Amino acid sequence: MIVITAPTGNIGRRLLSLLVEAAPARGEKLRVVVRDPARLPEAVHGRVEVVTGSHGDAATVERAFTGADAVFWLVPPDASATPDEAFSGFTRPAARAFAAHGVGHVVGVSALGRGTPQATQAGLVTASLAMDDLIAGSGVAYRALASPSFFENLLEEADSIRENGVFTDTVAADRPAPLVAVADIASTAAELLLDRSWTGVGSVPVLGPQDLSPNDLARIMTEELGRPVRYRRQPLDELRSTLLGYGLNETFVEGVVDMKRAKDQGLDSGVGRSPQAGPATGFAQWCAQTLKPAVLATPEEVDAH
Repeated sequence: MIVITAPTGNIGRRLLSLLVEAAPARGEKLRVVVRDPARLPEAVHGRVEVVTGSHGDAATVERAFTGADAVFWLVPPDASATPDEAFSGFTRPAARAFAAHGVGHVVGVSALGRGTPQATQAGLVTASLAMDDLIAGSGVAYRALASPSFFENLLEEADSIRENGVFTDTVAADRPAPLVAVADIASTAAELLLDRSWTGVGSVPVLGPQDLSPNDLARIMTEELGRPVRYRRQPLDELRSTLLGYGLNETFVEGVVDMKRAKDQGLDSGVGRSPQAGPATGFAQWCAQTLKPAVLATPEEVDAH
């Protein structure tokens, strides 16, 4: 029995699609933990067991992890909490349930940066690495999918790219760093969950095929979208003010700012790049398949979604 948390999220829904197709041939049953079962795709109805509730809730994970051999663990973002509450606080009931129910293997979505000089002052990333330690301490075999920033973050910039030809971040325009498509994270998770020959605790970097700077991203987007796109570097103070203006938890906002500062100082560059097992989606390919339809959508199409 494989349990999938956050099955309707960006990574989880892709993982669920992969496992629904592959698991039956291996004699694996699937169970999902979801707040709103209506959000599950129709294609999985009747093919997975559903536990309704939050996977941060002790009673819910007690039900979900009974009889489970493996768990995919992903903490949903919670900007109303402190980073420690959002990661370790949310995970603590699950870690107890892993041990209580003898869950053998856990694959979790985490972040790059462990072992770097920036790791202890990296805000949300520091909190994510502490979550990894918490899970590892439960006695399970654990693999943390150590991920950089996602290509999909640029979808939040689709309106700005469409209307102004501009995308924004806080890192230096010429700083290269790894970036990854969420589909590649899902694929790596599926491989680990289906082949549980691994033991112990470790990280699996999921880096994407190449390091890219914001200037590189702007150039590739310009080529793929057929319109000029440029990068604007946002000062950290401006980012902080903007996020606080949304009414987010002040400590969480500082966690975001610290993470962005650490990334600009090389947080994501601490892992040597080696040939990546499994798929590695290129940025140009992702732009053509995912970003371009979002940017070229008419306002009516955007509103419809």
